[in-house]
Amino acid sequence: QLVESGGGLVQAGGSLRLSCAVSGFSFNEYNIGWFRKVPGKEREGVSCIESGDGTTYYSAAAKDRFTISKDAAKNTVYLQMNNLKPEDTAIYYCAADISMVRLWVQPYEPNYWGQGTQVTVSS
Repeated sequence: QLVESGGGLVQAGGSLRLSCAVSGFSFNEYNIGWFRKVPGKEREGVSCIESGDGTTYYSAAAKDRFTISKDAAKNTVYLQMNNLKPEDTAIYYCAADISMVRLWVQPYEPNYWGQGTQVTVSS
């Protein structure tokens, strides 16, 4: 099970930290990713972190503004989002899979998805 939290309403230029709490499977064996979805648009991969050495990946839109990290003691993955822009408005989901291909390669078919958390950035 994946449970996201930390979404909300923020002004442009502000920051939010999303959390993804993992339970029911081995946290250390799964790659975890963050995705976002806007109505009428395809789901977009934002960032992910590998299970082994913690290698991180970012979309072009997220690079230099967002930081993904994980705390194995808390079975939680975080997405720190800084300098938020109105175009970052979306429902953000975390997802997990043992396979990086299923997780991070379109059409994004990981085994586990969270329920999503709304992020709204006002201009």
